[in-house]
Amino acid sequence: MAPMTSHLKIDFVSDVSCPWCAVGLGSLEAALRRVAPDVTAELHFQPFELNPQMPAEGQDTFEHLNQKYGSTREQQEQSREMIRQRGAEVGFEFSPEGRPRIYNTFDAHRLLHWAGLENPAAQVALKKLLLKAYFTERQNPSDPEVLVRAAAEAGLDAARAREILASGEFARETRERERMYTDAGIHSVPAIIINDHHLISGGQPVEVFERALRQIAGAEPSAVAAA
Repeated sequence: MAPMTSHLKIDFVSDVSCPWCAVGLGSLEAALRRVAPDVTAELHFQPFELNPQMPAEGQDTFEHLNQKYGSTREQQEQSREMIRQRGAEVGFEFSPEGRPRIYNTFDAHRLLHWAGLENPAAQVALKKLLLKAYFTERQNPSDPEVLVRAAAEAGLDAARAREILASGEFARETRERERMYTDAGIHSVPAIIINDHHLISGGQPVEVFERALRQIAGAEPSAVAAA
């Protein structure tokens, strides 16, 4: 008799300007491949802005991280290399030069919200393309042209994407979703919420996600798998 398949709902709360979110997504996808076909998942991306007050022109990355964490250039280079290696382990390529600037990502989240309504698979594709555009290709994720190109490559309607970006469409819904997660206690990302109940925090290794997915798929409703 074939084993029963468990289907999980996964809300991936993250920002397209968060390097650990790229690592975490790569780890989660690798874990999902390991547990298939016994465990399958429906993945939804939820908005979180690391820098909601960032102006349109952005800010130099070294300057921003230095002001926020007091980190030196050497410390930032060490951190960047560690993240680059973690990304490579799960198939995500970070530019060795790092990201030149930090940008506002609200428009990217509006577009991702729309993509989720249109087609969940297209939302996944768009998220991965936006992470690649920023961290691999060093592009500006607040640039409408970058966003429209990514939407088209994800199989979404480019003209509709351009129309959304030129308006305030989905701004209210995106803000409400952001508040919902921060009010629930999410203050750092990635935060991976499974079946609205189980939380895994951070860009964890593949093995951590795999163990949690297997546990949750067979867990009692009261069980919580957190990392």
